Amino acid sequence: MPKIQPKYKFAVIAADIVIFTVKDGKLQVLLIKMKKKPFLDMWAAPGGLVRPLESVDNAARRILKEKTGVTDVFLEQLYTFGRVDRDPFGRVVSVAYYALIPNAGLKLKTSAEYGGVEWHPVDKLPELAYDHQEIIGCAVKRLRVKLEYTNVVYSLLPEEFTLGDMQKTYEIILDRELDKRNFRKKILALKILKATEKKTIGEANRPAALYRFLSHRPENIEIL
Repeated sequence: MPKIQPKYKFAVIAADIVIFTVKDGKLQVLLIKMKKKPFLDMWAAPGGLVRPLESVDNAARRILKEKTGVTDVFLEQLYTFGRVDRDPFGRVVSVAYYALIPNAGLKLKTSAEYGGVEWHPVDKLPELAYDHQEIIGCAVKRLRVKLEYTNVVYSLLPEEFTLGDMQKTYEIILDRELDKRNFRKKILALKILKATEKKTIGEANRPAALYRFLSHRPENIEIL
């Protein structure tokens, strides 16, 4: 990588956001295509600098909206990445976040600053700018742990879903199969779902009941 004259005299703070969804049977992450050297045509998680008069949390929400068009989703601080050489343009400390969004009906956009915005499977990522490979890897680990003791899977499912849909989402993210009977018994016993009066065609063309979450707020619940 060619040496670049740093832009910043002192350390500055950035917010980077790892955005997850489940799409085409895969856990996928949203990436934007870089236009500036030395990362030309490489991909990165959406990010930007924190303004002097805004909190880091507000900066993350602003950047998420400006660079992807995504708003009102589950967003949680992940970790602080502060390696001295992580940004060739200067001393930039990144406060990373991860966001969870359902795939249905989502329309993506990005600014003219970037060459495009696309979903990429987390197990088949392109060459990434900065230290975003490390950041995304950390976010995947956090998400897998989070699914085991909270209800945040609601952020990845549509408003109404079958128990099969819910189990499949868990299996995709955890990268392992779950026992169908035990999973359904545990989920229904937790009383976090409400059965609707609707049904859809499920496995083997059998009618499957549709459910919805009673609450769309994060709660600590032992799921697995």
